[in-house]
Amino acid sequence: MKWLTRVVAVRPEEVRALLWSFAYFFCLLAGYYILRPLRDEMGVAGGVRNLQWLFTATFLTMLAAVPLYGALVARLPRRRFIPLVYHFFVANLALFWLLLTLDIDRQTVARVFFVWISVFVLFAVSVFWSFMADLYSSEQGKRLYGFIAAGGSAGALAGPVLTIGLADVLGPVNLLIVAALLLEGAVLCAMRLEVRTERIQNNASAVGGGAIDGLLMVLRSPYIAGIMLWVALMSVAATFLYFEQAAIVAAASDDPAVRTRIFAAVDLAVGLLTLAVQFVATGKLIERFGVGPALALLPLVFAAGFAVLAAAPVLAVVIAFQALQRTANFAISNPAREVLFTVVARDEKYKAKNVIDIVAVRGADAAGGWLFTGLRSLGMEVRSIPLAAIVIAAACFALAVALGRAQERRAAMQRANT
Repeated sequence: MKWLTRVVAVRPEEVRALLWSFAYFFCLLAGYYILRPLRDEMGVAGGVRNLQWLFTATFLTMLAAVPLYGALVARLPRRRFIPLVYHFFVANLALFWLLLTLDIDRQTVARVFFVWISVFVLFAVSVFWSFMADLYSSEQGKRLYGFIAAGGSAGALAGPVLTIGLADVLGPVNLLIVAALLLEGAVLCAMRLEVRTERIQNNASAVGGGAIDGLLMVLRSPYIAGIMLWVALMSVAATFLYFEQAAIVAAASDDPAVRTRIFAAVDLAVGLLTLAVQFVATGKLIERFGVGPALALLPLVFAAGFAVLAAAPVLAVVIAFQALQRTANFAISNPAREVLFTVVARDEKYKAKNVIDIVAVRGADAAGGWLFTGLRSLGMEVRSIPLAAIVIAAACFALAVALGRAQERRAAMQRANT
């Protein structure tokens, strides 16, 4: 494993767990990125001006799902609730495959699928990073999270490649089966990781508590509330960009196949850029500069990107902007954000984190969608939306610096108490 130590600062006793974590995230995001172009095409096909309704439906679905997840986490040990969550999503995919194959009310199924996949990705990834925060310390996270995130980026690269290569051979609907098989691969990796870690840790039991504890934890802790605010504001900015992208792509072509290829091409570009950065620089950058500056990179990209998009609202600019902001997010800011959770209590890693990753993100998506629609209906789309996004990005930059300092203080306290 000498090649591995050249890429990441891993210790011998960490190698097997690191590789299983990498494979787990690879399978998870490969499955999602097979489904993502299908979701984006369904969103455009349903009408760009109806997207805010789909985002709102997603948020309401999240509100119903989070207490159920909280109850599950409270009562079941980790080795049981993690595979249960993923098996549930595999069963959902099988049902969608059957409905789409039989062509039963295709338009309604497409809308439900759009909402479902938005719920699925946040739950699936949130469970993954909660597991990682449970396994790795703050010091380990700074060293290893970049490489682990690269597993997801490799999956994000493999997903579009599989979509482009297999869409004509299998048909778009049958790609759901490929995604389901990859999710089952993620379950296998999670269980292998569980077996290796539960021998040396005592963190596999149920966390206890109630179904709404996560929300109460957010309200009680300024640190966790700050994380939620950063996530929510960045989600609003990302929603503005998503709506701009949908409108520009819809104007560029009315051919669903062309639009699907555009979305898949963006995913492929993001995968290549992110993977390169994560393998070479993520761990070193976070360890060298700290969590705060790593978090602050994404707001800077958003501010610059919206400034350029306001001046030139064309397809090439929106594609480049999406590729750069998602690369900055996945390669640098997202691993840094996950390090923030290594210094909170164990129940907060699963319950409060789930509220942030799911309710805050989709609530902000819905709010951003209606705000975008309102500004557009008032004829203020061209100037007001980029300006509002730049103001949001500036607030997120300041918040990122404050969160980074708070994380360092908490990590120092943890080290002093061990």
